[in-house]
Amino acid sequence: MKSLLAEVNISEGRNLDVVEKVKLALLEKEDIRLIDLDSDKDHNRTVFTYIGEPDAILEATKRLAAKAIELIDMTKHEGSHPRMGAVDVVPFIPVKNITTEEAVKIAREFGKFLGGLGVPVYYYEDAATKPERMSLVKIRKGQYEALPEKMKNPEWEPDEGPHEFVPKSGATVTGVRFPLVAFNVNLKTENIEIGKKIVKAVRGATGGYKYVRAIALSLEDKKMVQVSMNLVNYEKTPIPRVMETIRSEATRYGVLIDGAELVGPVPLMALEEVLKHYLQVHDFSMEQIYY
Repeated sequence: MKSLLAEVNISEGRNLDVVEKVKLALLEKEDIRLIDLDSDKDHNRTVFTYIGEPDAILEATKRLAAKAIELIDMTKHEGSHPRMGAVDVVPFIPVKNITTEEAVKIAREFGKFLGGLGVPVYYYEDAATKPERMSLVKIRKGQYEALPEKMKNPEWEPDEGPHEFVPKSGATVTGVRFPLVAFNVNLKTENIEIGKKIVKAVRGATGGYKYVRAIALSLEDKKMVQVSMNLVNYEKTPIPRVMETIRSEATRYGVLIDGAELVGPVPLMALEEVLKHYLQVHDFSMEQIYY
């Protein structure tokens, strides 16, 4: 059996009635398994993570996206997390007995469907149509607010859908990628500048770890600053290495870590280095785990 994972990010994390309606559309048929649903009020964002056979995942993602596009109005959206569309990012991740090429075909079929609904769509990572569109960060630069001018540039014409700004839906990015780890660390400070300095130390684009993407966010409800990260290759940059770097950098500014969070499901292999590092079991093997 082939297994494909989808990790869909929508720009709504406060109105839980909307989130519930999107969830019901996703689960209209009982042919996929919802692994995780994570709504964040500060980010104003919800991540749906689910797994199933490729065709079932494709159809379920179409249902989810159509309902989200219907209910979410980006002209009214505010949140601390970068975003450019109601259905913001739709990555498909090959899990079992499915090639990257097969997953790209699914992503492209989804993109054509969404474009047919009148949503501008960009392909990224393994589905990218241009080298400069490999990176989500580059595509999303300037966020939703930059789209009206950005889309006038021929270099940023969408891969699918209308070639002009659509205020209500914004634009969507979809593609195929390696399973990343969404990892956030909360700091006991309200000073966003300290968060930005710590981000600079760990983020690949500013001299930190090549496979770490990071931003500093203010968590107003919690009166803290968050270092919000995507570890895009946990094999080459393991979780403990990033965690301890943040701890060390925070100490420089007299700031303590309040806690950390893993958003959505985590590949089991990503936890191997966590066990080895913090339990000091250097001869540990994942084959020792049973369930």
